[in-house]
Amino acid sequence: MWDAETRESLWCCCDVLFDHMAACFSDRPSLCMILQVKGESESDVTAFVLAGGKSSRMGSDKAFLRLGEETLLSQALKIAGAVTRQVRIVGNASKFAAFGQVVEDLYRDRGPLGGIHAALSSSVTELNLMLAVDLPFIVPKFLKYLLVRARESGVTVTVPRAGSGLQPLCAVYRRGFAEVAESSLREGKNKIDSLFAKVTACVIEESELVRAGFRVVMFRNLNTPEEFETARSLHFGEMT
Repeated sequence: MWDAETRESLWCCCDVLFDHMAACFSDRPSLCMILQVKGESESDVTAFVLAGGKSSRMGSDKAFLRLGEETLLSQALKIAGAVTRQVRIVGNASKFAAFGQVVEDLYRDRGPLGGIHAALSSSVTELNLMLAVDLPFIVPKFLKYLLVRARESGVTVTVPRAGSGLQPLCAVYRRGFAEVAESSLREGKNKIDSLFAKVTACVIEESELVRAGFRVVMFRNLNTPEEFETARSLHFGEMT
């Protein structure tokens, strides 16, 4: 076991090495910033798996559909758990309590905005990652990239744009967005995208995603049995 003097010496050496690495890459802001994020604690992020949808078009609860050896819920929890130890499920406690800590909607039956509002209202961290349970092709590397961009920008919402539009169910929100969401919910408005104009937002365009090495197909979500069967085929193809 190291004594206090030895531990302090080691920490000083690490700090000097870290500062030297950051200085070496000072002309490359993105890489320098990534090095700095390595020093950030996971404790400043909570991840929320949004699993409260009715799955009406699917015909059965999407969270418990199996893709390979795992359910969509267990897969989403694993992906979220790769970026932070603080992971919560947003949905019905009677359904999901056996799988982790659950946050229930404060505004019932109001769609994803109600889930995001409940998540942010319960959170004690500034950064909050939202991940829909039906996005099985999202990879942890991308979530880490999102968090890097969120810290770098300092904005209220960091959201990717791909395919048909913005992807608010795979995005990073600061707690302040809860007030905007609540105001909208009180007015009976459930749309998410329109609220981004009321806050500071960083939109990660598809071109940036491609340059960073991500495939936009990862935002393929599953709403119908046909989409699920297609996902199973894609998943099987990647595994073979």
